[in-house]
Amino acid sequence: MNAAVLTLEPDAVVWRDVAALADVPLRGARRVRTAAGDVAIFRTGTGEIFALLDRCPHKRGPLSQGIVHGSAVTCPLHAWVIDLASGQPQGADAGKGCVPVVAVKAEGGRILLADPGEGGPV
Repeated sequence: MNAAVLTLEPDAVVWRDVAALADVPLRGARRVRTAAGDVAIFRTGTGEIFALLDRCPHKRGPLSQGIVHGSAVTCPLHAWVIDLASGQPQGADAGKGCVPVVAVKAEGGRILLADPGEGGPV
């Protein structure tokens, strides 16, 4: 199963300001509430940002409370490793579901999410 990914033309996306980039530490995460449910925003050690629905495909564990390493997060409940770019489980759990990916970007020190109420991915 493929992760849901935003496929709208960039001009059609309505971006919602949800946090300051500084609010998400390197190798950390923050949870924000949206109309589509809680979204986990991740920042890697190199400063890249990613956003996924805040639930592991295994037992719906809160990924925002997991450990960020490289470009993945480890679920705090049962140690599933989820790729931040694709939402796909890695290793022995590959192919056992996915986490919907939410379009995210940083501009001017702020984090912007594609607004699910405006045709977003979830």
